[in-house]
Amino acid sequence: MEFDENWLKDQVGKNEIFKKAFIHRSFLNEAGSDLESNERLEFLGDSILSFIISSYLFKERPGDAEGDLTNLRSYIVKTKSLAQAASKLNLGSYLQLSKGEELSGGRENPQILANTFESLLGAIFLELGIETAERFINGNLLPLFENEIESGPPKDSKSYLQELSQTKTKQSPKYKILETSGPDHAKIFRVGVFLEGKMIGQGSGSSKQIAEEDSAKKALQILKPN
Repeated sequence: MEFDENWLKDQVGKNEIFKKAFIHRSFLNEAGSDLESNERLEFLGDSILSFIISSYLFKERPGDAEGDLTNLRSYIVKTKSLAQAASKLNLGSYLQLSKGEELSGGRENPQILANTFESLLGAIFLELGIETAERFINGNLLPLFENEIESGPPKDSKSYLQELSQTKTKQSPKYKILETSGPDHAKIFRVGVFLEGKMIGQGSGSSKQIAEEDSAKKALQILKPN
């Protein structure tokens, strides 16, 4: 089975659950309450994705400790990665968005694309089963990370900050949401990172994960080695 645009167009054209996978919550404000957004499918797809990636890494990297497997899984399933896979499948063109979201570039929004990738995966699981869901991930997400799966992921700012904090203070940094703004379908998170009770950096982003990474990057500018 080829998971290309022709396959996707065929599924969306004949299958209601695949249509639902592309209904963004902003569209409900204009289309009426008889529709359901893709958020429940996104919730399911997120869990299925974690299971598939965890199972794959467990088999492919038998020498890795739990922490290493967790870090590699996080690197693979981050927003940027899922958005990249979604773009290759042109998922944005299938989205049903409000006019406002459309005008603000919603079809290219990384967070929306990543969420849509997960909702599509949820639909595939429900309609076609776990084996098809695994083939979908194996064909559309994992090929983007062949080098990382072989050698391990490059360290991100949060990982560097964790190591540096342990070396300097023997403590781990803690992250806290300082503020959320914007509508529910397009929230912006502002996150602070704290060490020994003192805020050492803050960042923002369209998800908590992105905001935490941004705050860690800012903190590293303060805690970087001499």
